[in-house]
Amino acid sequence: MIRSLSVNFHETTGAVKPMHATNNGPAVRTAAFGKKPAEKTDFWQVAGIPYARTHDSSFCANYGGEHTVDVHAIFPDFDADVNDPASYDFTITDEYVGRIFNYGTKVFYRLGTKIEHEVKKYNIHPPKDFKKWAEICEHIIMHYTEGWADGFCHDIEYWEIWNEPDLDAEDSPKQRTWTGTDQQFFEFYEIAATHLKARFPHLKIGGPAVAFRKPWVEAFFAYITRDGKRVPLDFFSWHIYTSSTENMFERSVYIRNILNEYGYTNTESILNEWNYIQSWDNFNYSVRQILSIKGAAFTSACMCMCQNDTSVDLLMYYDARPSAYNGLFDFYTLEPLKGYYPFKMFNELYRLGDACKCTVDGKDLYAAAAKGECGKAVMLSYYTDDDSCKEPIDIRLDFIGSDEAYEMLLLDKEHDAELVKTVTSGEQITLLPNTACLLKSV
Repeated sequence: MIRSLSVNFHETTGAVKPMHATNNGPAVRTAAFGKKPAEKTDFWQVAGIPYARTHDSSFCANYGGEHTVDVHAIFPDFDADVNDPASYDFTITDEYVGRIFNYGTKVFYRLGTKIEHEVKKYNIHPPKDFKKWAEICEHIIMHYTEGWADGFCHDIEYWEIWNEPDLDAEDSPKQRTWTGTDQQFFEFYEIAATHLKARFPHLKIGGPAVAFRKPWVEAFFAYITRDGKRVPLDFFSWHIYTSSTENMFERSVYIRNILNEYGYTNTESILNEWNYIQSWDNFNYSVRQILSIKGAAFTSACMCMCQNDTSVDLLMYYDARPSAYNGLFDFYTLEPLKGYYPFKMFNELYRLGDACKCTVDGKDLYAAAAKGECGKAVMLSYYTDDDSCKEPIDIRLDFIGSDEAYEMLLLDKEHDAELVKTVTSGEQITLLPNTACLLKSV
């Protein structure tokens, strides 16, 4: 059976969204490797990664480790004077944030702290003064956007309050992100978001990067809208780790619906942690897929689906930090892996600008299309989580409003988004399971 890919280049559907953003910025080799710091950044720049979220940065020595990003790292003595520049230690974070901007990526700044898996918890406790914590964050924003304390005027639009406060139930003996009660977090978010939005009305203040326990999410929205209130929420950030594009789609629908239900119709839906995880009980298998062509096919499928079929506004892969979750770059050499190429391919759509109506028939096939002054392009992924599937898919191309020839750049086990042939509308291409391609007008 021949499947169909139909693209109507006469019908645009809005802007191509930033579906190829990441958590964390480019890693560099350190003096320990005997290499200069700026090595291998050309790959990052070619991929055109639009945003880097500064979460879990302090796990990584390449970024500065424990001295980086987290509020307690920048303001180590909570009893210090919030208005005194001497109370802050910006040095290492300045370098990290500056590096991200230098490589052409914007910063999406997570205010809070990294996850703590250790038996003793240090920085995931509720701040002893919620208002003062908000004032500390105010000065961090001032430093990076208004030049306060010998700072900068960076274009940092997104400021996210905390990370995964719902990861563990409040009565869990092994809390990893928030040791307080749910009610305490709701109060904390309200105070912080209200203070920061009043001080910076032109910036986007949001969060709280939920791991997604549904009752917690519903209680959060009930609290921030109680008694007719509308606590600031410019964006709602959420996470999912899955091997199912359907799961991602269904959660995106739920998020948009609950935002609309509670009156946050203009609030952005931002999926800012996601990756392939088939099962947490078989993590080794999942990591092997993240680093493989199957992980790359999943990544490209999610990018295409979220662009073409969901209301997700921003997609941020976890993680570009050297780690088991990094399918983009080799941990040691920083050379591109298979998972790097979906970012490079999607950037071709993003650079063109205008998304075009695009449909595929049947399951396991995902596509997105765009056009602009520089041409037209279509990204296509054949992803399946069934390792026994060996069946290729034959796809007929139907490009309305285009008689150009298209270069087919193939991503599979043997090709790294490399030119394999040239095709035109009406012709047929074949994809094997867990491969992707970019069709780019000549």
